[in-house]
Amino acid sequence: MQKRGKASLSTALINQRRGQVTMFIIVAAVIVVGVVLFFLIKNEIIPGIGGGQEINPKSFLQVCVEDKIRESVELIAIQGGYVENKLNRSFKFSDEKSPGDISYLCYNQNNYLPCVNQEPMLIQHLKSEIKNSISNEIRSCFDDLTKNLQNKGYVVDATYRDFSVEMASGKVIINVDASLTLTKSGETTNQNLFTITFLSKFYNLAIVAQEIVSQEAKYCNFEHLGYMLLYPQFDIDKFRTGDSTTIYTVTDRDSEERFRFAVRSCVIPPGF
Repeated sequence: MQKRGKASLSTALINQRRGQVTMFIIVAAVIVVGVVLFFLIKNEIIPGIGGGQEINPKSFLQVCVEDKIRESVELIAIQGGYVENKLNRSFKFSDEKSPGDISYLCYNQNNYLPCVNQEPMLIQHLKSEIKNSISNEIRSCFDDLTKNLQNKGYVVDATYRDFSVEMASGKVIINVDASLTLTKSGETTNQNLFTITFLSKFYNLAIVAQEIVSQEAKYCNFEHLGYMLLYPQFDIDKFRTGDSTTIYTVTDRDSEERFRFAVRSCVIPPGF
Protein backbone atom coordinates (compact mmCIF):
# COMPACT_ATOMS: atom_id res chain seq x y z
CA MET A 1 0.00 0.00 0.00
CA GLN A 2 2.84 2.36 0.80
CA LYS A 3 4.48 1.64 -2.56
CA ARG A 4 1.21 2.29 -4.36
CA GLY A 5 0.81 5.55 -2.51
CA LYS A 6 4.30 6.65 -3.47
CA ALA A 7 3.68 5.68 -7.11
CA SER A 8 0.43 7.62 -7.17
CA LEU A 9 2.17 10.63 -5.65
CA SER A 10 4.98 10.43 -8.25
CA THR A 11 2.48 10.20 -11.08
CA ALA A 12 0.58 13.20 -9.74
CA LEU A 13 3.80 15.20 -9.50
CA ILE A 14 4.79 14.25 -13.04
CA ASN A 15 1.35 15.20 -14.36
CA GLN A 16 1.53 18.47 -12.45
CA ARG A 17 4.94 19.26 -13.94
CA ARG A 18 3.69 18.39 -17.42
CA GLY A 19 0.76 20.70 -16.92
CA GLN A 20 3.09 23.49 -15.80
CA VAL A 21 5.35 22.96 -18.82
CA THR A 22 2.34 22.98 -21.16
CA MET A 23 1.04 26.17 -19.56
CA PHE A 24 4.49 27.74 -19.86
CA ILE A 25 4.64 26.86 -23.58
CA ILE A 26 1.17 28.33 -24.17
CA VAL A 27 2.04 31.55 -22.33
CA ALA A 28 5.34 31.86 -24.24
CA ALA A 29 3.53 31.34 -27.56
CA VAL A 30 0.98 34.02 -26.67
CA ILE A 31 3.77 36.45 -25.77
CA VAL A 32 5.61 35.76 -29.06
CA VAL A 33 2.42 36.26 -31.10
CA GLY A 34 1.68 39.44 -29.19
CA VAL A 35 5.15 40.84 -29.90
CA VAL A 36 4.87 39.99 -33.61
CA LEU A 37 1.45 41.63 -33.86
CA PHE A 38 2.74 44.69 -32.03
CA PHE A 39 5.52 45.25 -34.56
CA LEU A 40 3.22 44.53 -37.51
CA ILE A 41 0.76 47.12 -36.27
CA LYS A 42 3.56 49.53 -35.40
CA ASN A 43 4.76 49.45 -39.00
CA GLU A 44 1.36 50.64 -40.19
CA ILE A 45 1.07 53.69 -37.92
CA ILE A 46 3.05 56.69 -36.82
CA PRO A 47 3.34 57.68 -33.17
CA GLY A 48 0.32 59.61 -32.03
CA ILE A 49 0.82 63.33 -31.62
CA GLY A 50 -1.40 64.77 -28.96
CA GLY A 51 -3.09 61.41 -28.49
CA GLY A 52 -4.40 59.01 -31.13
CA GLN A 53 -2.65 57.43 -34.09
CA GLU A 54 -2.57 58.23 -37.79
CA ILE A 55 -1.97 56.38 -41.05
CA ASN A 56 1.70 55.87 -41.86
CA PRO A 57 2.67 58.24 -44.72
CA LYS A 58 4.73 55.46 -46.33
CA SER A 59 1.73 53.10 -46.30
CA PHE A 60 -0.49 55.85 -47.70
CA LEU A 61 1.90 56.46 -50.60
CA GLN A 62 2.34 52.73 -51.22
CA VAL A 63 -1.39 52.15 -51.59
CA CYS A 64 -1.94 55.36 -53.57
CA VAL A 65 0.69 54.74 -56.23
CA GLU A 66 0.78 50.93 -56.45
CA ASP A 67 -1.85 50.56 -59.19
CA LYS A 68 -0.12 53.16 -61.39
CA ILE A 69 3.24 51.42 -60.99
CA ARG A 70 1.68 48.08 -61.95
CA GLU A 71 -0.08 49.59 -64.95
CA SER A 72 3.08 51.33 -66.17
CA VAL A 73 5.34 48.29 -65.73
CA GLU A 74 2.91 46.03 -67.58
CA LEU A 75 2.53 48.49 -70.47
CA ILE A 76 6.27 49.09 -70.82
CA ALA A 77 7.00 45.36 -70.66
CA ILE A 78 4.48 44.34 -73.31
CA GLN A 79 5.57 47.13 -75.68
CA GLY A 80 9.25 46.29 -75.73
CA GLY A 81 10.45 48.68 -73.05
CA TYR A 82 8.65 51.86 -74.09
CA VAL A 83 5.45 53.72 -73.39
CA GLU A 84 5.74 55.22 -76.89
CA ASN A 85 8.27 54.46 -79.62
CA LYS A 86 8.14 55.12 -83.36
CA LEU A 87 10.45 52.21 -84.14
CA ASN A 88 7.93 49.45 -83.56
CA ARG A 89 6.08 46.61 -85.23
CA SER A 90 2.30 46.61 -84.90
CA PHE A 91 1.18 43.02 -84.51
CA LYS A 92 -1.81 41.06 -83.23
CA PHE A 93 -1.41 37.61 -81.74
CA SER A 94 -4.30 35.16 -82.10
CA ASP A 95 -5.19 35.29 -78.40
CA GLU A 96 -5.35 39.11 -78.30
CA LYS A 97 -8.25 41.42 -79.08
CA SER A 98 -6.30 44.13 -80.86
CA PRO A 99 -2.81 44.73 -82.30
CA GLY A 100 -0.07 46.10 -80.08
CA ASP A 101 2.93 48.30 -80.91
CA ILE A 102 5.98 46.18 -80.12
CA SER A 103 9.26 48.11 -80.06
CA TYR A 104 12.40 46.94 -81.81
CA LEU A 105 15.20 46.51 -79.30
CA CYS A 106 17.56 45.37 -82.07
CA TYR A 107 17.07 46.57 -85.65
CA ASN A 108 18.67 46.89 -89.06
CA GLN A 109 16.58 48.02 -92.01
CA ASN A 110 19.09 46.54 -94.47
CA ASN A 111 19.17 42.91 -95.48
CA TYR A 112 21.90 40.43 -94.51
CA LEU A 113 23.36 42.65 -91.78
CA PRO A 114 23.15 41.99 -88.02
CA CYS A 115 20.79 44.18 -86.05
CA VAL A 116 21.97 47.17 -84.04
CA ASN A 117 21.16 47.20 -80.33
CA GLN A 118 18.78 50.13 -79.83
CA GLU A 119 19.14 50.23 -76.03
CA PRO A 120 22.66 49.18 -74.91
CA MET A 121 21.79 50.53 -71.43
CA LEU A 122 18.42 48.76 -71.28
CA ILE A 123 17.98 48.71 -67.50
CA GLN A 124 18.74 52.41 -67.19
CA HIS A 125 16.33 53.12 -70.04
CA LEU A 126 13.55 51.11 -68.36
CA LYS A 127 14.01 53.00 -65.10
CA SER A 128 13.66 56.24 -67.04
CA GLU A 129 10.50 55.03 -68.77
CA ILE A 130 8.91 54.03 -65.46
CA LYS A 131 9.84 57.36 -63.89
CA ASN A 132 8.34 59.40 -66.73
CA SER A 133 5.20 57.28 -66.66
CA ILE A 134 4.46 57.59 -62.92
CA SER A 135 5.89 61.06 -62.25
CA ASN A 136 2.54 62.88 -62.08
CA GLU A 137 1.02 60.13 -59.93
CA ILE A 138 3.82 60.25 -57.35
CA ARG A 139 3.47 64.01 -56.94
CA SER A 140 -0.33 63.80 -56.81
CA CYS A 141 -0.22 61.09 -54.13
CA PHE A 142 2.20 63.12 -52.02
CA ASP A 143 -0.12 66.14 -52.25
CA ASP A 144 -3.07 63.92 -51.28
CA LEU A 145 -1.09 62.68 -48.28
CA THR A 146 -0.46 66.26 -47.17
CA LYS A 147 -4.15 67.15 -47.44
CA ASN A 148 -5.14 63.99 -45.60
CA LEU A 149 -2.88 64.84 -42.66
CA GLN A 150 -4.10 68.43 -42.57
CA ASN A 151 -7.70 67.19 -42.45
CA LYS A 152 -6.76 65.15 -39.38
CA GLY A 153 -5.68 68.29 -37.53
CA TYR A 154 -1.94 68.36 -38.26
CA VAL A 155 0.03 71.44 -39.15
CA VAL A 156 2.05 70.09 -42.08
CA ASP A 157 5.30 71.44 -43.47
CA ALA A 158 5.76 69.34 -46.64
CA THR A 159 8.61 69.51 -49.13
CA TYR A 160 8.60 67.39 -52.29
CA ARG A 161 11.83 67.34 -54.28
CA ASP A 162 11.93 64.38 -56.67
CA PHE A 163 11.98 60.59 -56.77
CA SER A 164 14.18 57.88 -58.23
CA VAL A 165 13.44 54.42 -59.62
CA GLU A 166 15.60 51.40 -58.89
CA MET A 167 15.20 47.85 -60.17
CA ALA A 168 16.40 44.66 -58.53
CA SER A 169 15.61 40.97 -58.69
CA GLY A 170 11.92 40.54 -57.92
CA LYS A 171 11.12 44.19 -57.25
CA VAL A 172 10.88 47.77 -58.42
CA ILE A 173 11.85 50.35 -55.79
CA ILE A 174 10.64 53.96 -55.71
CA ASN A 175 12.57 56.34 -53.44
CA VAL A 176 10.58 59.52 -52.88
CA ASP A 177 12.86 62.41 -51.90
CA ALA A 178 10.49 64.38 -49.70
CA SER A 179 10.13 65.49 -46.11
CA LEU A 180 7.22 65.95 -43.73
CA THR A 181 7.20 67.90 -40.48
CA LEU A 182 3.98 67.20 -38.57
CA THR A 183 2.87 69.29 -35.60
CA LYS A 184 -0.14 68.67 -33.39
CA SER A 185 -0.89 69.61 -29.78
CA GLY A 186 2.57 71.10 -29.40
CA GLU A 187 4.36 67.92 -30.46
CA THR A 188 6.38 67.56 -33.68
CA THR A 189 7.66 64.62 -35.71
CA ASN A 190 9.83 64.56 -38.85
CA GLN A 191 9.92 62.03 -41.67
CA ASN A 192 12.24 61.98 -44.68
CA LEU A 193 12.70 59.79 -47.76
CA PHE A 194 9.82 57.40 -48.40
CA THR A 195 10.62 54.06 -50.01
CA ILE A 196 7.92 52.23 -51.96
CA THR A 197 8.61 48.62 -52.95
CA PHE A 198 6.61 47.00 -55.75
CA LEU A 199 7.04 43.24 -56.19
CA SER A 200 7.63 42.38 -59.84
CA LYS A 201 9.83 40.14 -62.02
CA PHE A 202 10.28 43.02 -64.47
CA TYR A 203 14.02 43.31 -63.79
CA ASN A 204 14.57 39.56 -64.20
CA LEU A 205 12.72 39.56 -67.54
CA ALA A 206 14.67 42.60 -68.75
CA ILE A 207 17.97 40.84 -68.03
CA VAL A 208 16.87 37.96 -70.27
CA ALA A 209 15.77 40.41 -72.98
CA GLN A 210 19.18 42.09 -72.76
CA GLU A 211 20.92 38.75 -73.31
CA ILE A 212 18.71 37.93 -76.30
CA VAL A 213 19.43 41.28 -77.95
CA SER A 214 23.17 40.91 -77.33
CA GLN A 215 23.27 37.51 -79.05
CA GLU A 216 21.04 38.62 -81.94
CA ALA A 217 23.38 41.56 -82.56
CA LYS A 218 26.45 39.29 -82.53
CA TYR A 219 25.24 36.04 -84.09
CA CYS A 220 21.94 36.93 -85.81
CA ASN A 221 20.27 34.33 -83.62
CA PHE A 222 19.36 33.37 -80.08
CA GLU A 223 19.05 29.72 -79.07
CA HIS A 224 15.98 30.05 -76.87
CA LEU A 225 15.42 26.32 -76.30
CA GLY A 226 18.90 25.85 -74.84
CA TYR A 227 18.46 28.94 -72.66
CA MET A 228 15.21 27.58 -71.23
CA LEU A 229 16.95 24.33 -70.32
CA LEU A 230 19.51 26.31 -68.33
CA TYR A 231 16.94 28.69 -66.83
CA PRO A 232 13.63 26.80 -66.58
CA GLN A 233 11.96 29.64 -64.67
CA PHE A 234 11.58 31.44 -68.01
CA ASP A 235 9.44 30.55 -70.98
CA ILE A 236 10.66 32.14 -74.24
CA ASP A 237 8.47 32.27 -77.33
CA LYS A 238 10.18 33.14 -80.62
CA PHE A 239 7.70 34.14 -83.33
CA ARG A 240 8.70 34.95 -86.90
CA THR A 241 6.39 37.30 -88.80
CA GLY A 242 5.88 37.47 -92.54
CA ASP A 243 8.18 40.47 -92.95
CA SER A 244 11.17 38.75 -91.28
CA THR A 245 10.67 40.38 -87.89
CA THR A 246 11.21 38.15 -84.85
CA ILE A 247 8.98 38.83 -81.86
CA TYR A 248 10.26 37.48 -78.55
CA THR A 249 7.98 37.00 -75.57
CA VAL A 250 9.79 36.20 -72.32
CA THR A 251 7.50 34.96 -69.54
CA ASP A 252 8.27 34.30 -65.88
CA ARG A 253 6.59 30.95 -65.21
CA ASP A 254 5.75 31.73 -61.57
CA SER A 255 4.31 35.23 -61.84
CA GLU A 256 3.24 34.94 -65.53
CA GLU A 257 4.63 38.44 -66.15
CA ARG A 258 5.80 39.03 -69.72
CA PHE A 259 8.38 41.11 -71.57
CA ARG A 260 7.82 41.31 -75.34
CA PHE A 261 10.01 42.98 -77.96
CA ALA A 262 10.91 42.81 -81.67
CA VAL A 263 14.15 42.11 -83.55
CA ARG A 264 15.07 42.53 -87.24
CA SER A 265 18.46 41.00 -87.93
CA CYS A 266 20.34 39.34 -90.84
CA VAL A 267 17.23 39.33 -92.97
CA ILE A 268 17.46 37.33 -96.20
CA PRO A 269 15.13 38.85 -98.81
CA PRO A 270 12.51 36.68 -100.57
CA GLY A 271 13.82 34.69 -103.52
CA PHE A 272 17.25 33.94 -102.05
